[in-house]
Amino acid sequence: MSAAGAEFEPAAGAELNAAAAPLLTVRIDRKVYRRARTEPVEAVRDLAFSLRPAEITCLIGPSGAGKTTTLRILLGLDPDFEGAVTPDPNAVGIAMVFQDPRLLPWRTIEQNVRLGLPRERRGRDLDGVFETLGLTPWRGRFPGALSLGMQRRVALARALALEPRVLVLDEPFVSLDDNAAAGLRALVVETVAQRRTSILMVTHNVGEALEIADRLLLVSARPAHLLAAVPLDRPRGQRDRSFLEATRADLAGRFPGVIAQ
Repeated sequence: MSAAGAEFEPAAGAELNAAAAPLLTVRIDRKVYRRARTEPVEAVRDLAFSLRPAEITCLIGPSGAGKTTTLRILLGLDPDFEGAVTPDPNAVGIAMVFQDPRLLPWRTIEQNVRLGLPRERRGRDLDGVFETLGLTPWRGRFPGALSLGMQRRVALARALALEPRVLVLDEPFVSLDDNAAAGLRALVVETVAQRRTSILMVTHNVGEALEIADRLLLVSARPAHLLAAVPLDRPRGQRDRSFLEATRADLAGRFPGVIAQ
């Protein structure tokens, strides 16, 4: 099919995901910031979506559009909004990976990962997590000995050690070189395949989103609202350059404020 149909047809395997019960449903009718001596700022209005098992969803929108606000609400960090997140985020099992790895420089790699676990689980076997992420030789080293790409692997290991059902990634590949970014993208895809984790990734990089996502959520400028939910209708391994370029051009033509040519 042509890229123009990408908005309406499900991705390969997406029929199963679409039939599965959502892990998390987010409905933000309205979110307004009110501060003393300033005009209220409406950040989000009428933004709703669901996350399902074994699906990579990429949230794309202009800078300052309210994506971070949406993440804070989804994570249960900001209850001051009109709408609902169901079930309660605290009951779902959500882990977050930020742009900044946020590692303690005086703790070893293994200690940084274990400190992210509840105290009663800090002694659990993490050999598989370290092996999957290529961190086994670095377990006893300190963060300063690692590149930014490797530090982000540690941050991903810390999140995966929690065995989350939903993994939220905020610009996880930004400022990495091509090889490091490609390696981390492959690990994210492998996580979905092995663990059936649902992934929500915020990114400004449309190219990487088209490479790995099962579905794109395109949001408008502030106040953020959902412009389109776009399933990608070709398996990741079959998305050649012509498909990626055609899909991007089609989306840029329909959503020029969100997708650049």
